[in-house]
Amino acid sequence: MERVTGLGGIFFKTKDKAATLAWYRDHLGIAFDESGVFLFEWLEKGAPDVVGQTVWAPFAADTKYFTPGRADFMVNYRVRDLAKMLEQLRAMGAEVDPRMEESEYGKFGWVVDPDGNRIELWEPPPK
Repeated sequence: MERVTGLGGIFFKTKDKAATLAWYRDHLGIAFDESGVFLFEWLEKGAPDVVGQTVWAPFAADTKYFTPGRADFMVNYRVRDLAKMLEQLRAMGAEVDPRMEESEYGKFGWVVDPDGNRIELWEPPPK
């Protein structure tokens, strides 16, 4: 059975992205890159030479990226095999987005939980 392997990212909507980034920078010391994203880095369990990342990023208040979810946030979970995970979720009757995207950052798919929250599933690229 496929399982989530970790937290890939936390994304949330903000009315004023610049002010939000400044607040987190000034109050919590989070230094964002030029796109407004921060990567928490950590070592992979059982493979201390492999660096993993958890993304933290605010999105514009009017983003459609979280649609059809109704929440002002979206959690991204890491998985080992995205295709198998999505197949398993469909077989269990979950509301799975028919799209799957692939880029240099890995593979992405989406599912909606019982509360209507959109969840992003991420299979990182091979290291």
